[in-house]
Amino acid sequence: MADDERAQQVTADDLVSSAALLAERMVAPLGQRWSHVQAVAKRAENLARAVAAEDRQTLVASGWLYDIGYSHEIKHTGFHPLDGARFLRQMGWPDDIVNLVAHHSGARFEAEQRGLTEDLKEFPFADSDLLDALVAADLTTGPQGQSLTYDERIEEILQRYPEDDPVHKTWKFAAPILEESILRVQSRLAEVG
Repeated sequence: MADDERAQQVTADDLVSSAALLAERMVAPLGQRWSHVQAVAKRAENLARAVAAEDRQTLVASGWLYDIGYSHEIKHTGFHPLDGARFLRQMGWPDDIVNLVAHHSGARFEAEQRGLTEDLKEFPFADSDLLDALVAADLTTGPQGQSLTYDERIEEILQRYPEDDPVHKTWKFAAPILEESILRVQSRLAEVG
C-alpha cells in the first residue's frame, strides 16, 4: 500500500470527509460519473434520517464511495462493486462501508449475469436500512446528477445499455425487487417525519 493510500485510512471522526476526498481523487477524472457520485452523496445526506443516527455517517460515506470501482486505477474485474470493495478493504475502510460498496444497487444480480457470484461472496450481504438508503440515493439520481424517480432511472438505464448487456439483463430482472428498497426508505422517512 502506497503512503498516500495509508494516509487515506480513516477514523470515525473524519469518515465522510475522507470518503469525499478519496472519491474526488479516484472518480473526478471520470467526468460525468463524478457529477453522479456528488449528487448521490448529497441525496444520501438527505435520506440519512431513514437510518439510525449512528449509521448516518456510514451512509453518506458510502454515497461518496459506492462507484469508486469505476476508477481506472483499481479496475481489475470490470465489475465496479467488486473492484471498489476490494480496494477499500485493502485500504482499511470499515467493513460496513466495504460491504455496502460491494452490494449496492443490486450488485448481487449483476454479479450473477457476469459469472462473479462466488467472487462477490467475499463480502457479506446484509439486507438493511443502510443498503436500502444507498440504493434509493443511487437509483433516484441520474447519470448527470439530476433527480429522477425510480421508474425514470430504471428506464434511463435500460435505454443506455443494449439488451444483451449484463446491466440491461440485470435491470429487467432486478427492477421490481429493488423498488422495494425505495418503498421501504419512503416509508421510514414518512415515519420519522
